[in-house]
Amino acid sequence: MRKTAIFRIRIITAFVLFFALLLVARLYYIQIYAHDLYEAKAEQQYIHTVSDLYNRGSIYFTTKDGDRVSAATIQTGYVLAMNASLIDNIEETYKRLNEIIPVDRERFFELAERKLKPYQEISQKVSNEDALKIEDLDIEGLQLYRTQWRYYPGQDLAARTVGFVGFSEESGDELTGRFGLEQYYDEILSRNAEEMSVDFFAEIFTNLGGIVFDNTPARSGDVVTSIEPTVARMLDNELEKVQAKYNSTLTGGIIINPQNGEIYAMNAVPTFDLNNRAGKTIQDFRNPLVQDALEMGSIIKPLTVASGLDAKAITPQSTYYDAGSIELNTFKISNYDGRGRGTVDMQQVLNQSLNTGVAHIVKTMGNKNFADYFRALRLGSETGIDIPFEAHGNIENLKSPRDVEYATASFGQGIALTPIATVRALSALGNGGRLVTPHIATHVVTQNGSEQKIQYPDGAQVFSPETSEEISRMLVKVVDEALRGGKVKLDNYTVGAKTGTAQIADPVNGGYYKDRFLHSFFGYFPAYEPKFLVFLYTVEPKGVNYASETLTDPFMEITKFIVNYYNLPPDR
Repeated sequence: MRKTAIFRIRIITAFVLFFALLLVARLYYIQIYAHDLYEAKAEQQYIHTVSDLYNRGSIYFTTKDGDRVSAATIQTGYVLAMNASLIDNIEETYKRLNEIIPVDRERFFELAERKLKPYQEISQKVSNEDALKIEDLDIEGLQLYRTQWRYYPGQDLAARTVGFVGFSEESGDELTGRFGLEQYYDEILSRNAEEMSVDFFAEIFTNLGGIVFDNTPARSGDVVTSIEPTVARMLDNELEKVQAKYNSTLTGGIIINPQNGEIYAMNAVPTFDLNNRAGKTIQDFRNPLVQDALEMGSIIKPLTVASGLDAKAITPQSTYYDAGSIELNTFKISNYDGRGRGTVDMQQVLNQSLNTGVAHIVKTMGNKNFADYFRALRLGSETGIDIPFEAHGNIENLKSPRDVEYATASFGQGIALTPIATVRALSALGNGGRLVTPHIATHVVTQNGSEQKIQYPDGAQVFSPETSEEISRMLVKVVDEALRGGKVKLDNYTVGAKTGTAQIADPVNGGYYKDRFLHSFFGYFPAYEPKFLVFLYTVEPKGVNYASETLTDPFMEITKFIVNYYNLPPDR
């Protein structure tokens, strides 16, 4: 009996060893000897597994009525691939496919030569509609796999402000925010990815023909902005007109609420399509409104006048004798036309944009006092705007022992300011004398759906409310009396504004170019409680001399549009 049991155990052991050897042999055959064969079969039966299916929070514009419009979102579609070894007629397949989506012929036939590779991508972004058409072709060897990508419905709308998603410079294979809001709020917008396995047929049948896929992982947050899409499009159109008409190097603009710093529109042209960036360079993606420091010219004069008023060094009725030029530290400072006006008051300094007049104000109030006001306006500092790579200005000349540096600074030469820092300072003229923090984002929508309002710090009180009202009154007179001889004023609305024409510095030879200029223009309205400040500039416009020629019409077109669009009540 005992021998029988031992025999049975040996028989069972022998069978176990035999089957184990068979299993090892089979695994060897599959994994080693026939690896390529079985890999090809697996690829031919492939159901695409999308690891880390791309996802990201949205960016929204906000209309004047408070509705949210998508500025950056996720587009759902398909990757189109092929297994050339399964396609009988490559020429016919190309022809039928190209009737649905554009396919590069040379690349298609190059991929078709690689018959040993069962998965080759033809297009990475096929829309749901086109995917259905391709599936209807019923061509064996064409494969459609679910994917998602970043999409910008506005295309080029406020492109330099929105920014885009691209591959990280560090890793090279990780998608991350690049430029604009996409980069600044990258940590908020980034979402945890999720591995998903789907095929086209399963999705079609599951959703009864509708391509819907609601399996979104928890998000970090969406970003809501103050950019008003209709206003932003209107600004972009006006910038394009100036750029085309005067063949400028660059033209930019900002529309801001000077009371709280909310930006309704901001962009520069030439611009680009956020969905199609082929052929564009980093220079095209930069935001010069926050990254470039420029000598702004005469739009700085109202800041000088306001400083003189606030320091009680002058009143609007104060006069001086304008001889057309003055000499300081062996340098001659002249009015733009070299002419003298005789005895004039401070209103005429603004109306006729007299360099000698603002130099007189600096002399009257003193260099240090003048410099203190410009430092209080933080003209050489960053504003804290929520756009990456913000530069600071250069007002080092306000430390000079020479009078000439202060005189030139009074009319916007010899000091370099970013457009956004300029706009912040100019906002203080109309809002009661306060610095605001320019910003674009207003809210973050958290992953549980709650909204958090973004709080921005209040700045210093630079001018008194009385000074703000006085300089606003003077700037209204500039529009009513001097700008195009008063022909562009609005009968029912007060608008305060000033033009600026600045020589562009020659970085190679020193001094300034004689034939290259920066034109700028700013204005706000309604002037005594302004809700809107518009800033425009164009670099090196051709065939024209002064900003009053290039930018008056665009400014007035923008002003009239906003007055009507927001249905602003008349204030006079």
